[in-house]
Amino acid sequence: MAGVGDNLLITLPLFILAGGLMNATGIADRLFAFGAALVGWMRGGLAHVNVASSLMFGGMIGTSVADLAGTGSVMIPKMKANGYAGSFSAALTATSSGVGVLIPPSSPMILYSVVTGTSLGALFLAGVVPGLLMAGIMMVTISILARRNGWQPMNSFEWSRVLHTGRHAILPLGMPAMILGGLIFGIFTATEAGAFAVAYALALSLLVYRTLTIAKLRQALVDAAILTGEVLMVVGFSTALGWALSQAGVPLALSAGVDGLFPSDNVTIRIFALLLLALIAGMVLDPLIPMIMPVLLPTLIGLDVDLVHFGVLIVMTVVIGQVTPPVAVALLVAAKIGRDDVWAVTRANMPFLWALVVALVILTLFPALSLTLPGLMN
Repeated sequence: MAGVGDNLLITLPLFILAGGLMNATGIADRLFAFGAALVGWMRGGLAHVNVASSLMFGGMIGTSVADLAGTGSVMIPKMKANGYAGSFSAALTATSSGVGVLIPPSSPMILYSVVTGTSLGALFLAGVVPGLLMAGIMMVTISILARRNGWQPMNSFEWSRVLHTGRHAILPLGMPAMILGGLIFGIFTATEAGAFAVAYALALSLLVYRTLTIAKLRQALVDAAILTGEVLMVVGFSTALGWALSQAGVPLALSAGVDGLFPSDNVTIRIFALLLLALIAGMVLDPLIPMIMPVLLPTLIGLDVDLVHFGVLIVMTVVIGQVTPPVAVALLVAAKIGRDDVWAVTRANMPFLWALVVALVILTLFPALSLTLPGLMN
């Protein structure tokens, strides 16, 4: 159970609490307006706004389900009211919520850092470009679907609208920007970044927007405590499971199995094999990272794989697993929010599922996309 004693785990409740406080300020509407001004002029404008809002929202929340709950209650009804199919609206919102998990702060990256001992600051920085890439590929997919279905732009592009809405969104967006800047320039550690995020969110909700009530503060504290307790239990049991599997020789058997199935000396091919294994596990396991990384870690070390790069890949695998049947927890939540049939939502999500797979392949083949920003820390 030693994993529960890792000091890095203190960042988890801090970032969860910061996200809850930011959500209490009503940032979803501000980010929606800014997203509409930025990308609403494109074909299928409201669908593009969905992705942009999730990208910005995730940079403050840190978990895909919380992102989905925050943006889904706003985006799904708006899209349905503007003529988009309910199943498509729910599917897009479920998948786009995963974009924010790659943008710091990120709860899956905190768990990965605890399990593998990888620098959390480096992981946070490594997720930025992949998150933007993932959003870009999803928007390309939306553009293709928009031409096929005749979806129209939401509004025309006007700099005045961008500046006006940006002025209202700049303070919420300042939190992830300051966290990134602080990590790059060595102003604070990842743990200190969590404390800064809470202080920033409190200042914003209490002094600027003045939307934080005692009831909202209590709810944010309770949510953070419950989620943190759940994660600590998983980390504790997975640490014990990892020790037991190690004693049983499972990691060595896995390494030998990969060697047997993929005899090539090409490390990239073996990484793809491990990701495929993780993806299959991610279809039924949630959370995936604390359960599978103790098994994969010895093999990764033996292959001399960069653990920062693989951290981004495994988080992407988590995102894909959350929208892939049979469990597909993100699709279930989105279908519940939109009151749509989950199987219809699953079918509507297929183009975006393939888009995520394409993003994962690109990130695997080009490690520099993940490793350039962390290199600035050095």
